[in-house]
Amino acid sequence: MAVKNRLHRSELAVPGSNKRMLEKAPSAGADVVFLDLEDAVAPDDKEAARANIIEALKTYDWSACAVSIRMNGLDTHYAYRDLVEVVEACGDQLDTILIPKVGSAADVYFVATMLSQIEAYKGFKPINIHVLIETALGMANVEEIARACPERMEAMVFGVADYAASVRARTTNIGGANPDYGMLTDADEAGRRAYHWGDQWHFGISRMVAACRAYGLRPIDGPFGDFGDPDGFRAAARRAAALGCEGKWAIHPSQVELANSVFTPAEKEVTRAYRILDAMSQAAKEGKGAVSLDGRLIDAASIRMAENVVNQIKQIESRGAAQASA
Repeated sequence: MAVKNRLHRSELAVPGSNKRMLEKAPSAGADVVFLDLEDAVAPDDKEAARANIIEALKTYDWSACAVSIRMNGLDTHYAYRDLVEVVEACGDQLDTILIPKVGSAADVYFVATMLSQIEAYKGFKPINIHVLIETALGMANVEEIARACPERMEAMVFGVADYAASVRARTTNIGGANPDYGMLTDADEAGRRAYHWGDQWHFGISRMVAACRAYGLRPIDGPFGDFGDPDGFRAAARRAAALGCEGKWAIHPSQVELANSVFTPAEKEVTRAYRILDAMSQAAKEGKGAVSLDGRLIDAASIRMAENVVNQIKQIESRGAAQASA
C-alpha cells in the first residue's frame, strides 16, 4: 500500500553518471533523493549510470532519506532495462520509482505491472510510484493519472521545463518568472500605468495539486533552474507552498536547505495551529460549533487546516529525532 505520509519538502536530483554526487547524496539533508537515469544522463552513459546507481545503493547508508530512481521515459528503449536491472538488483533499497513524461494512466499501469513481477520474483516489498506531469497530454489527463494504481501511487511532480516545451510556452527559464507574463493596470490621473508580473505556471500547478488532493497524493513542485539565485528559489517555493504543494525539487545541494525551510511550517504558524485546536476543543466542551480567536472566526475547517500543520511538524520532528539517533 502506498505510503501517504512521507516527507517531500526537498527532493534532490542526483545524476546516475556522477559517482562523486552519488556518494554525497545520502548526507545532503534532502527528504527524498532521486537517482537520475533520464535527462541528466547522456545516451552513451545510460548503462554505466545504472551500474553506478546499483553500486551506490548497495554501498552507502540511505537511512537518512527516502530513495527513488527516475527511470527513462516509456517512449525510449532504456526504460524497461532501468526497471529490470536496477530494481532486480536493489529493489529492497528503493522507496519509489519516478516515471517521467506520464501521459495517461496506462503508463502507470505498465510500470506497476513490471514492478509487481520483479517484486514477486525477488521477494521484495511493494515499491511506490512517483509521476512527473510535464506534458500537455499528462496535464489533460491528470485526474485519470492520479486515480491510477492507488495501492502504489504516492506523489506527482510538476515538471516545468518539459511542460513549457510541450505547450510551446514562450520562455527559456526553468521555473523562474517571465517578464512577458504580466498585465498593465489602468492609467492613473497622471496617465501612468503599472505593470504587474504574473505566475505563468499557476494554472498547471493548481490543477495538479487539485488532482493530488482529490486522490490522496502528495503534490511536489519541480525544478528552479538558476541555482545561483536563492531568493528566486525561495519565491518560487513559497508560491508552490501557497498553492498546496508539499515540497520542491533541488537540482543542486544548495537548494535542499532552502526547500526544507520553506516547506517547514514557521513557528508562529505552528503556535497558532495549536491555539486553534485548543480553542475548538474548549468550544466543543461548551457545545459551540464555532468560536473567535484573535478577532477571527474559526470553525471545523479551521480545525482541519490546523491539524495539517500540527501533523506535518510532528512528522518533521520525528524525522529529526530518528536522524539524530542514527
